[in-house]
Amino acid sequence: MRILILTRYERLGSSSRVRFYQYIPYLASNNVEVTVAPLLGDDYVRGLYEGRRPSLFSILAAYARRIRWMMKSSSFDLIWLEKELLPFAPAWGEMILEKMGIPYVVDYDDAVFHRYDLHRNRWIRFLLGKKIKRVMQYAALVVVGNDYLKDHAIRSGAKRVAYLPSVVDGARYLPTGKPAHSPFIIGWIGSPVTAPFLDAIRPSLETLVHQGGAEIILVGSGGIDSLAQIPKTNLPWSEEMETSISGKFDVGIMPLPDGPFEKGKCGYKLIQYMAAGLPVVASAVGINRRIVDHGVNGFLADSESEWTHALEFLRDNPEAGRQMGSAGRIKFESEFDLKVTAPQLLALLKQAARP
Repeated sequence: MRILILTRYERLGSSSRVRFYQYIPYLASNNVEVTVAPLLGDDYVRGLYEGRRPSLFSILAAYARRIRWMMKSSSFDLIWLEKELLPFAPAWGEMILEKMGIPYVVDYDDAVFHRYDLHRNRWIRFLLGKKIKRVMQYAALVVVGNDYLKDHAIRSGAKRVAYLPSVVDGARYLPTGKPAHSPFIIGWIGSPVTAPFLDAIRPSLETLVHQGGAEIILVGSGGIDSLAQIPKTNLPWSEEMETSISGKFDVGIMPLPDGPFEKGKCGYKLIQYMAAGLPVVASAVGINRRIVDHGVNGFLADSESEWTHALEFLRDNPEAGRQMGSAGRIKFESEFDLKVTAPQLLALLKQAARP
């Protein structure tokens, strides 16, 4: 089977790395010939995180490359597509693939449709508000990372919808534990794009730090003005850094506002924490409620008092935290490990491909 993978980004883009690239070795080992053609490169992602606007020329060049790959699509058995062929363009390419009988599987790990139907520009809403609905309708299969996305795909009239969570390779996140008598570390992994979500729990973080005995480590956040007054350690992101959190954190946190975009998130941070054997504290939003078993592998928290109480409990009860971390690892191994989902994905792709 020959598959053309049309990702949004190269490996630096977390959605592409998690939903696509990490599966390629498994696919290759099962006689799947894979060709990968990202729309946007790592330079684009770096610029996004640094607040730099891409040049119009670079975007047009990216679109031209994508169109050239679309013209080669008939030589493949299946197109595996991330979100859409061309952002902020009509779903004409997807319609052409469907008319030509070239099947494609489209994957969603966030509510990309809200970039159009909730856009502040009324012309974007008018012209593209139903674009993702059409992309889903034309697809042979829509793969989604949570129930919010699944419900949207079903309402859109998708031919077939399958749930596949965002996962990590458990063999790379083996729990190691921190050195004894080290400070209680509250850890967070993310990017400058998601870092502002931390502002919602700033009072709780201030309380823990001012009480003493607790420190904060942020991985990949960049500069965060809202937390400027809180002592913390900012570490640069890398794939190696992600897999070493077991020896750095005592608890992993995921604050999240309860908005339409956030309901489409797939809980990637929580999966990483649980893979590392860490207890978690997360906002009770979207898929977080499915991942976190309150009081078993961590805590769901909404208010400032709930966040503060959960973090204080884990600080003051390290053995309970270790037990929650172990419970999280067990759940991870049964539902969110790459070795569990890789065979499922392969089966889905085979079913969608041309015979």
